[in-house]
Amino acid sequence: MIKTRAETLVDQLSLEQQVQLLTGTDWWNLQGFPELGIGALGVTDGPSGARGAGGIMGGTKTTAFPVGISIGASWSPELARELGSALADEALDKGARVLLGPTINLQRGPLNGRNFECYSEDPILTAELAIAMVEGLQSKQVGATLKHFIANESEIRRTVNSSDVDERTLRELYFVPFERAVKEGGAWAVMSSYNRVNGTYAADNEWTLTDVLRKQWGFDGAVMSDWFGLRNTTAPVNAGLDLEMPGPSRWRGQALLDAVAAGEVSADAVRTAALNILTLVIRTGAIDETAPRTEVENERDSTRALIRKVGAAAAVLLKNDGAALPVTGTPKIAIIGPNAKAARVMGGGSAGVNAYRRTSLWDGMLEAFGADNLSYAEGCTNHRFEPILRGSFTREWFGNDTLSGAPIYSDSDASMASFLEYLPKGVDKLDHSIRISGSFTPAETGTYRFGLHCTGRGRLLVNGAEVVEAWDSWTRGSTMFEEGCDPVIADLTLQAGTPVEVVFEFATKPTFDLHFHAYQVGVGIVKTEAAIAEAADLAAEADVTILCIGRSEEWDTEGWDLPGMALPGAQDALVAAVAARAKKTIVVLQSGGPVEMPWLDQVDAVLQGWYPGQEAGLALADVISGAGYPGGKLPQSFPKGLRDTPTLGGNDDSTYPGRDGHVVYTEGLFIGYRYHEQQGIAPLFPFGHGLSYTDFSLGLPMVDLDGEGQGALRIAVENTGARTGSEVVQLYIAPLAAPVERPVSELKGFGKIALTPGTTGEVLIPLKPRDFAYFDVATQSWIVAGGDYELRIGTSASDIAHRVTVTVSDQVLPV
Repeated sequence: MIKTRAETLVDQLSLEQQVQLLTGTDWWNLQGFPELGIGALGVTDGPSGARGAGGIMGGTKTTAFPVGISIGASWSPELARELGSALADEALDKGARVLLGPTINLQRGPLNGRNFECYSEDPILTAELAIAMVEGLQSKQVGATLKHFIANESEIRRTVNSSDVDERTLRELYFVPFERAVKEGGAWAVMSSYNRVNGTYAADNEWTLTDVLRKQWGFDGAVMSDWFGLRNTTAPVNAGLDLEMPGPSRWRGQALLDAVAAGEVSADAVRTAALNILTLVIRTGAIDETAPRTEVENERDSTRALIRKVGAAAAVLLKNDGAALPVTGTPKIAIIGPNAKAARVMGGGSAGVNAYRRTSLWDGMLEAFGADNLSYAEGCTNHRFEPILRGSFTREWFGNDTLSGAPIYSDSDASMASFLEYLPKGVDKLDHSIRISGSFTPAETGTYRFGLHCTGRGRLLVNGAEVVEAWDSWTRGSTMFEEGCDPVIADLTLQAGTPVEVVFEFATKPTFDLHFHAYQVGVGIVKTEAAIAEAADLAAEADVTILCIGRSEEWDTEGWDLPGMALPGAQDALVAAVAARAKKTIVVLQSGGPVEMPWLDQVDAVLQGWYPGQEAGLALADVISGAGYPGGKLPQSFPKGLRDTPTLGGNDDSTYPGRDGHVVYTEGLFIGYRYHEQQGIAPLFPFGHGLSYTDFSLGLPMVDLDGEGQGALRIAVENTGARTGSEVVQLYIAPLAAPVERPVSELKGFGKIALTPGTTGEVLIPLKPRDFAYFDVATQSWIVAGGDYELRIGTSASDIAHRVTVTVSDQVLPV
């Protein structure tokens, strides 16, 4: 019915109108034809909230959801489905019918800036969660967009580098979440990645976009570019990419009409692309929406409660010596660290939103224990950039890049920061300048550090004197999607209560690739070693010390990769100093992936909290206080250091971060736990690891399997402890002999169960022939090599409770 309607409508459009449909009209909207009854489709950034049409740093307030790795740590398709449904409501609030998510790339290594946005290093866990998220979104007629297709596992030079990956690795690892989310989830949209794949840009790649995605997997939805992700007019259309985003078009429009006239693109290819977009417009119901797009703020108590529940369900108890957690009774608690009062609720980049609220761990602990029992010290900072300068500022906009003449527009702003902001009418995005003026008053006397970074030239004047300059010395760096300069800083001594006049001047540069302006000016007081000593003194006086450490959205962000696994700033020194004085030390770690823990043996407990959305502090306090319980398992292995990772363990930079425009996936199938098992490396914490406040016992597994590998595994799980909790039964399959090199074992299924004390439940894990297969490039088929396979049932990749050997027959399975 939908395709029939789309076929009818597409043939009512002229070639010119079909071409109009193949690009956005602006950043977030597509072309509509109300005279033909075709509404304009709106999209919004995801996957951790529906941001709407505002910039990354502003826009209509909305709900901040748990990030991808937090959802991954829940190991719960059920919760992912609920989150998808709630995200759909949020998208509709913002006038959007398509959400740009989920992000289902794999965590190839520990340093990718967008690892926080992805579910897991494992394709099966990622696929199961992706299917559920798609189902949740599309159950309310909001289209899910699978991104980024394909092999986009690093942010370094992501718009030019080629990910060189052999086909078997693509098929067995990186394709799997996309394949299953298309075949089983029925996703309506796919976004191509920026990078090249084996030399060809993902947006130009006919093999991935047409041969694999459409012909082999049966995808019948729309494929869109990542924003400004096209490089030419003809290749993307011919390869099967339907929609160029954003608009106005840079590569289509008249250029595409000319290409059709020249025979470089067929009219049929244009019609097919338009048909695919109309199919999406009809599926989402946007076809019938002819009123202008509007956005509303609509915070729901039910969504807040869901986010709080998921935050606890995703919290991973890494260590808990002496049952340090939960904290019960009314002890004196010292809350220490840079993440104590700073709410770490989301990652950075296009996944960021203007959240309704941001609850810190301090907020949550106040609710759980009351102010009389708590004390606080920051100890040190962990920011990448100085805190954004906030106040009441006047902005003057000039129609040139020299700040000359009279301003063409003036407005006010509450901060000296802008990222993907809509420009005032009449301002040319490639040729303008801005002067921002105001003042701030230091709260205390001391040394203050001023910093700025921007996509164009910038300089900061304090009390009339230039103190920070990236004007004549501007050089492209690693900030703002690799469009901005690296931070430039300067220190000044300021007096408490004395107002300081500040003026920031910005001018565009002609080197913009992504055609947006962005700037950020910050100031913060410089912490000294005395701050760590004060924190240690505070800890010595408390019964329990909670150390709130980790990273933030400045570090875990789109547009750059982490410089290493070490915690930023003086946090390791802070932990060591505090642990040496504290009676009981509990570390609450918030990050988008693994970190080094040189202090692990000095602390009593470690709770990994991720970035679990706007209710972060409440959710983590629930776990700490025992009002809830830690329900998470690691979706990514935590190595001891970079030396224990496949992409960074050697000296070949072609594997990472890349050399001469190529990132070579020489490790093949062996990432994460697969690599550790192949090399016999013991990680700091294994994939799937997560402790509980209670104890569980796994009964004997019952395997019902035919000779082809079709069937299921059943296993009883008993809560033998004294508290309610959850367990995740994980099934790994290990071929006992194989005609080709294969991982030692691979996750092929799992089941999560929550139980009260003394109760027993059953986990069912389906099995199918593909679970035993490898991909054979020569025959372009999946091969099940007949023989014995060991089913390994446990609670992490390293903690295996049962092993069962099964025999399956030789088989050849289609792609």
